[in-house]
Amino acid sequence: MNSRPVPRILAIAGSDSSGGAGIQADIKTIAMLGGYAMTAITTVTAQNSVGVQAIAPMSGEVVSKQIASCLDDIGVDAIKIGMLHEADIIEHVAEALSGVAVPIVLDPVMISTSGATLIAPDAIKAMREKLFPLATLITPNLPELGHLLERNLTDTTQMADAAEELSRKAGAAVLAKGGHTSDARIIDILYVPDARAVQFDHARIDTKHTHGTGCTLSSAVATLLGHGQPLEHAVRLGRNFVRSAIENAPGFGEGHGPLGHQAVRRLADEV
Repeated sequence: MNSRPVPRILAIAGSDSSGGAGIQADIKTIAMLGGYAMTAITTVTAQNSVGVQAIAPMSGEVVSKQIASCLDDIGVDAIKIGMLHEADIIEHVAEALSGVAVPIVLDPVMISTSGATLIAPDAIKAMREKLFPLATLITPNLPELGHLLERNLTDTTQMADAAEELSRKAGAAVLAKGGHTSDARIIDILYVPDARAVQFDHARIDTKHTHGTGCTLSSAVATLLGHGQPLEHAVRLGRNFVRSAIENAPGFGEGHGPLGHQAVRRLADEV
């Protein structure tokens, strides 16, 4: 029997009916990294590898009650926040998490891998004002980072400057993900306020099966923080987990298919 404590991880995100992203990817990731997964579902989606066919948000009150049910009974060691969709949900989540003193990883989900918009316009302002002050780490990809700062970003230099700016404005660490740049390698930049910026990179993997990479990375980092890993190491191991999951993608779907979470086992022994 494993005597190590099991970190309790709460994932607050939308449901992906095809299982590739959202709550489903969160649960797989948390479990594979030795955590105990709890959920607060914000939105139900009908989606698959080729697109999003329908979105039905929960009420903010129902989302808040899901959070309270987990916190009041099981407790929590780290939190991952993903798709929130509406300002009402964001406001209720922020209120429910007020005073919760554990690491919070915020993945500002705005656009799906297939290109569908996943957040209402007024929700971005609410996210900046209500959730950024609570976040330990914010994990935007390049389009999301540009959207948050209201500018077009195209290369790694611009991304690095934008990550620093967002970190300063939000008062949180920022992991800017560079998969959308034209660089030969994937370059991500971790910027922590009043600390050095850290660059991570690896060779690109020639695949279309990348559905749920952002959800997987944010859940992995949250779980590793719940294990007690320092932020930089949690990001490094989390990126390794995502890369392994991409390399082991099962090849499902006609479009951007899901990752192979089930194949990534060795990293659980490293935390």
